[in-house]
Amino acid sequence: MSERQRGEKEEKEEKRQEKEEKSWDEKWQRDPVNVAMWAAILIWVGLVLLVDNLDFTANLGWWEAWAVAFMGAGVIVLVQVLIRILVPAYRKPVGGDVILGFVFLGIGLGDMVGWDLIWPIIIIAIGVSLFARGLLRRR
Repeated sequence: MSERQRGEKEEKEEKRQEKEEKSWDEKWQRDPVNVAMWAAILIWVGLVLLVDNLDFTANLGWWEAWAVAFMGAGVIVLVQVLIRILVPAYRKPVGGDVILGFVFLGIGLGDMVGWDLIWPIIIIAIGVSLFARGLLRRR
């Protein structure tokens, strides 16, 4: 391989890397709902753990920090799904997010209510969401 070919190859590689870095930044700028969702989840989990560590929940018998954190994360993900469905500018497929939201809710509620009740409800909720998606898609 000549020196010129090596130089051209390195130049192409540098341009490809610059394009990848630019597209990564553009991706985050184009999808502010996703960024806001993950930021809200991190803030929620941090607040729940802070409240738990400061013993503000000593009198609450039902309070388990990780269960509450997962429930809140599930609600945040499902709110993001609603935003994506209702706001045309942010519309994109939400099937995976619906499942993730219900799984987070199930993990949070499973410790409080009981797994034998929660998992069938999660499966039913996912089935209903798939059914609704099929009905709405035909319109």
